Amino acid sequence: MRASRLLSLLLLLQNRGRMSAAQLAGELGVTARTVYRDVEALSAAGVPIFAEHGPSGGYELMDGYRTRLTGLTAGEAESLFLTGLPQPAADLGLGAQLAAAELKLTAALPVPYREASARIRQRFHLDAPGWYREPDAVPHLLAVADALWQDQVVEVGYRRWSPRPGEVTRRLHPLGLVLKAGVWYLIAAGHGRPRAYRVSAITRLRPLPEHFVRPDRFDLAAFWQEHVHRYEDAETEQVATVRLTEAGVAALRDVLGPRAARLALRTLTPAGPDGWQQATIPLENLRHAAGTLLRLGAEVQVLAPAPLVAHMTTTIQAMARLYRE
Repeated sequence: MRASRLLSLLLLLQNRGRMSAAQLAGELGVTARTVYRDVEALSAAGVPIFAEHGPSGGYELMDGYRTRLTGLTAGEAESLFLTGLPQPAADLGLGAQLAAAELKLTAALPVPYREASARIRQRFHLDAPGWYREPDAVPHLLAVADALWQDQVVEVGYRRWSPRPGEVTRRLHPLGLVLKAGVWYLIAAGHGRPRAYRVSAITRLRPLPEHFVRPDRFDLAAFWQEHVHRYEDAETEQVATVRLTEAGVAALRDVLGPRAARLALRTLTPAGPDGWQQATIPLENLRHAAGTLLRLGAEVQVLAPAPLVAHMTTTIQAMARLYRE
């Protein structure tokens, strides 16, 4: 652990130039006193570090000195695929490896390329979650990722809401993880073809002692693209049947988003002489469906499935009690 930290300290000075003990401590997640000891250890090993005192002082390497100790560990190499995604890397337990890998990569680059890399980092940033949305709680994500790395069979409890709502037990072969709009999905094979499972809906997970042989031809990106197309074309059991006023129909695009609204509008049929229309709306799960449809207020009535009707009824009654009070 200390050897890795000493190398990180050395690479920080090589890549960034002069840094104070406080700055180094913040980057390495240690105290300033630990930095002092580490600098002494590097100096004793022959690394030409000198210190300059004063408000603008700090530690610096002698001009012209460069280390070539930039080999990546296996964990650091794996984390490189998450460069630019620090929060997902941290979610998967790869935050420290990612930081170390980036340091080593930067140290290995010629100066002009290091400067170009810094310019890109300063000008572009990826923020995966959607607006006004908190990330899902994913207490089992690290266990899922661990099983995924090791091709290990897992048994999970999974909360579903269709075709029969409730918790089911599944024995799965993890094949991949996908982060979509701030939501983690596990792609896994069980009985039949691989399917997508929302990680936040996993209620329990037990790694099994056996391992599986990963399919040679499985392409995660191609599977996900096909899954998205199938989902957005409403080829899914997770749909809601609703009645909408004219205003409700007009608001679908803002509430559902352009693509889901377009799919819902294709299913519109008259639902009575009062101008209401019936539609089928593709939705992700019970909680998401209720939260989405509540945004339409009195412009929508949910007709099916029964669990969604019950959830909407309970929520609206609770809201009515609050306002009566």
